[in-house]
Amino acid sequence: MNYRNFVLSIAGIVLISACSSSQLKHDAAGIFEADEIIVSSELSGKILAFKVNEGDLLKKDSVVAMIDALPVNLQQQQLEASVKALSEKTQNVAPQIKLLKDQISVQETLLANLQHERSRIESLLKADAATAKQLDDINFQIESAKKQIAVTEQQIAVQVNNVQTQNRAILSEANPLQKQIAQLKDKEQRANIINPVNGTVLTKYAMEGEITSAGKAMYKVADLSSLILRTYISGTQLPAIKLGQTVKVFIDEGDKNFKEYTGIITMVSDKAEFTPKTIQTKDERANLVYAVKVLVKNDGYLKIGMYGEIQFK
Repeated sequence: MNYRNFVLSIAGIVLISACSSSQLKHDAAGIFEADEIIVSSELSGKILAFKVNEGDLLKKDSVVAMIDALPVNLQQQQLEASVKALSEKTQNVAPQIKLLKDQISVQETLLANLQHERSRIESLLKADAATAKQLDDINFQIESAKKQIAVTEQQIAVQVNNVQTQNRAILSEANPLQKQIAQLKDKEQRANIINPVNGTVLTKYAMEGEITSAGKAMYKVADLSSLILRTYISGTQLPAIKLGQTVKVFIDEGDKNFKEYTGIITMVSDKAEFTPKTIQTKDERANLVYAVKVLVKNDGYLKIGMYGEIQFK
């Protein structure tokens, strides 16, 4: 073999090697994505504190922002004052009851004197020193005194019942107010924006000092420790996969090389759908495909929107 043929042979081997290394036979391909959460304020008002920046790592249940809750607090104080005012509107039945009981005490004393007088008249009547009419008169006075005591006792019962009814009507207004106070306390606690998951801030929509409203997005966060490669497969590929199956995942590493990861199939759609225009499958002519999600642990290189390829075997 002369030198020219030797060089051509080496060049051919290099060319074949380069082609094989730059091409990867894959069963499906797709785009990496993550479960993104848009965190919104539940309270309208001025943003007093919001020190979050894009790219920050946030812990779950950490307080990341605070909304001005002074108007809510003032409403709460107003309702509490209204509840206190209701208690001042209630009547105290004790002084009236004391007055009626004093009357009963006087009436009982009078009754005791009349009963003593009746005993004396009965003794005189036996000695023919008194008349039957005197005894009848004293008996009538005794019965009248007893009836007066009974009437006064009835007045006490009626007075107590009336005052209790009035007080219940007044205090019943406190229940709705207490519910409103509880709602405002809950609303005041929601002035603190709590981060829902361990994750990375992807986008920040608001700034400290701005006025926000309930439901308005403040930032977007996602857990990037693992990403999901969403792909689509044809019906002929469906029998080759199952939930929990381990597959090989590849991403581009330079122009000719690939970086390999291990993925786990976490979802296989049970319904077919028409091939999305942006998705490539092994069979480009397939009209119906099935969505598949593959969970891949992120070593820091995987990014949302990155292209990935999968080998089932």
